[in-house]
Amino acid sequence: MACGSIWLCQRNSTGEDPVTDKPWLFRTYAGHSSATASNALYRGNLAKGQTGLSVAFDLPTQTGYDSDHVLARGEVGKVGVPVAHLGDMRLLFDSIPLERMNTSMTINATAPWLLALYVAVAEEQGAQIGLLQGTVQNDLIKEYLSRGTYICPPAPSLRMITDVAAWTRAEMPRWNPMNVCSYHLQEAGATPQQELAYALATATAVLDDLRGKVDPADFPEMVGRISFFVNAGIRFVTELCKMRAFTELWDEICRERYGVEDEKYRRFRYGVQVNSLGLTEQQPENNVYRILIEMLAVTLSKNARARAVQLPAWNEALGLPRPWDQQWSLRMQQILAYETDLLEYEDLFDGNPAIARKVAELIEGAKAELAQIDAMGGAVNAIGHMKARLVETNAQRIAAIERGDTAVIGVNRYVEGEPSPLGTGPDAIMISDPAAEADQIARLAAWRESRDENAVSKALAALREACLSGRNIMPPSIKAARAGATTGEWGDVVRASFGQYRGPTGVSSSPSNRVEDLDAIRSRVDAVSVGLGRRLAFMMGKPGLDGHSNGAEQIAARARDCGMAISYEGIRLTPDEIVARVIEERPHVLGLSILSGSHVVLVEDIMSRLNDVNADIPVVVGGIIPEKDAAHLRSIGVSRIYTPKDFKLNTIMEDIVTLADPVTEPAQ
Repeated sequence: MACGSIWLCQRNSTGEDPVTDKPWLFRTYAGHSSATASNALYRGNLAKGQTGLSVAFDLPTQTGYDSDHVLARGEVGKVGVPVAHLGDMRLLFDSIPLERMNTSMTINATAPWLLALYVAVAEEQGAQIGLLQGTVQNDLIKEYLSRGTYICPPAPSLRMITDVAAWTRAEMPRWNPMNVCSYHLQEAGATPQQELAYALATATAVLDDLRGKVDPADFPEMVGRISFFVNAGIRFVTELCKMRAFTELWDEICRERYGVEDEKYRRFRYGVQVNSLGLTEQQPENNVYRILIEMLAVTLSKNARARAVQLPAWNEALGLPRPWDQQWSLRMQQILAYETDLLEYEDLFDGNPAIARKVAELIEGAKAELAQIDAMGGAVNAIGHMKARLVETNAQRIAAIERGDTAVIGVNRYVEGEPSPLGTGPDAIMISDPAAEADQIARLAAWRESRDENAVSKALAALREACLSGRNIMPPSIKAARAGATTGEWGDVVRASFGQYRGPTGVSSSPSNRVEDLDAIRSRVDAVSVGLGRRLAFMMGKPGLDGHSNGAEQIAARARDCGMAISYEGIRLTPDEIVARVIEERPHVLGLSILSGSHVVLVEDIMSRLNDVNADIPVVVGGIIPEKDAAHLRSIGVSRIYTPKDFKLNTIMEDIVTLADPVTEPAQ
């Protein structure tokens, strides 16, 4: 039986009655601008046949800041929906009966808070809390490794994960309290073996901690509530085998490590989004085929079939997908599920020797990685090791694309083609409402004015006491939600109680062994450094709340390998902090990486501050930046703009050397 599936009967054209598997949940990952706009999008997608919700939250919400915080500037509503308080959550699910919905919330550091708001809204709707179904991602370990929306150090973060799990065991037994997310690991460069190992190490770290918070008799059921969220890349056979390896490894861990005897609690239950990393800006219509092929990897093998599938849109490398783009991805799932005969058959790959060999190879490699993590004391203690490994393997992946060893059609092979009519015109992508941030901030101010401040203060005090005493964080979080506390206030209590954390960057100061193709650039760096009177210095900055650091890490690592003196402190810096570092360190070129869509506001702010302190330094910017925005950034002094189509890092390195060269007139 497929993971998480229910059997039902349908009569086929021959009049026979085959047993047919029920389709997976159809989802699209969505949310933008405001709770009201996102609610309209959800209701529209549900009307088109979507069978579950997958909520994307904006970066302030993900990192525990209110929409009017200085760090939230330019980020409100950009990569998801802003939810600052109970009123926002009401609007988000207006006229959507939560008791009948299966909702996935992609939220990690603030997972207890967003779940508390969800529970409060469900109660207002009259729902029975024990009947609510869905998932809260709640995986902080992968945030330290890849996505970057963590708040606290690992130990208290682990404590909050298991607090949520223990509370849902008692109050929401049909809810998945933690969704181990290997999706971002692959996007950060993980090999299939690393993705398997790091995800399973995360799951065991959580379950080991959870053991002390639930009755031993209930523990097997809690093991069964842990779900996974994975990535499916373009290497179709490998990805299919990876999912079969996941099911075998998880079954073994549940049996041997935790003594779970009931087969249904050992089932590997996973949802998937196929690989957004491989979507190209060049010839973007090719992404449709990539998405379809990647979906097959997680649906064809019945014994390792996804429980829920959400697909990106073909044009995500260009900007915010329109409702029509999301509909196209939804129809892709529906055609496979309802028009083909896939669901009428047993597993198509059982007994295939090639599949068996590949699965065995992946399992062997994953076990070797797991043994190394276990020797370090588990996933929490091995965060620095895993991060460094991801940066290294990602560098190898990018280098293979640059060399042409890894083919990407339309990027490094068959690059000549006709322009896509799908990507033309003013409505080719959706533009987030520029007034949404101001509206959100105004409604937040009105919310604060209308609430009972005394009730909020008492609720936050109770939350603080629970944080410090070790009591479960969920009951006081729900009370704070009902009282009218805000996301930022909840986050401030957590930060004050547990402390903030800056994770490892994975970028060491020592050059890698991949310098054989860099001799010409290294010679230029040496020559320019002589002219500068010191080693050419490059500073990499990540302003705002964007935690997608893969690109920044690779640029910094390549600059290091080219012989530059690099400075990269990691994610989540304010414009003030970046400019202060420029004044202190005096780099020759400043790089800014912003993938959240807030590039205009943040770069304007930094350029203005640099001008105020007379810091005459070339600035290069990378991100998903439409040409209109790029032209504006050039007009305010940005020297170079890089988008996903600029995959050749050595070309970027040459540009940096040219900009730093005191005898070269930089082209603005």
